[in-house]
Amino acid sequence: MPRTAQIHRKTGETEIRIGLTIEGRGTSTIATKIPFFDHMLTLFARHSLMDLDVKADGDIEVDLHHTVEDTGIALGQAFAKALGDKSGIRRYGFAYLPMDETLARVVVDFSGRPFLEYRAPQGVASIGGFAFQLVEEFLRAFSVHAGCNLHAEILYGRDAHHMAEAIFKGLAKAADAACQIDPRVTGIPSTKGMLTEHEKDKPKPATLEVEQERVIRL
Repeated sequence: MPRTAQIHRKTGETEIRIGLTIEGRGTSTIATKIPFFDHMLTLFARHSLMDLDVKADGDIEVDLHHTVEDTGIALGQAFAKALGDKSGIRRYGFAYLPMDETLARVVVDFSGRPFLEYRAPQGVASIGGFAFQLVEEFLRAFSVHAGCNLHAEILYGRDAHHMAEAIFKGLAKAADAACQIDPRVTGIPSTKGMLTEHEKDKPKPATLEVEQERVIRL
């Protein structure tokens, strides 16, 4: 059965709708009103071979930050929902992704323990009004809400577009590998027997929302 998720997230700053099918063909319909971000999400779908629909309405007249970050939150939530208890998955995935002079390395573990380690050059130029810093903000939001340990590093590179593209493509290939079902795996791939928080350990919904926003907005 295809693993799918539909997410609708609305705040005072953005409204995000996401449809995700892990067993897809790489098709996508992306509309965030941020052309470069649309390009990156289209690449993500194509190279992960997951089907992805994204519609985002945000206060881009103020800044692009809210729309990019909140899309990362919603996409992470979609992965968490589609993967469920993660039975049978490979769990880990990695990719080295070359883009002309740039080489990126992206490694992911859908462990249920969110953490982002991000390493990239400082002071990278914006790309058509898209601040390079937003790549990190997207990845952080995604990792927190997907519940994954994510390492993304530009090993070397100079061109801002190439570096951003290498990271998004690398994330696509790493996520594809990690989400695949391994027929050798019986049950959940963890000696703990779980890769998600136990219900009794979760904060109450209101507290969780506040805590998630606090983490993301820092």
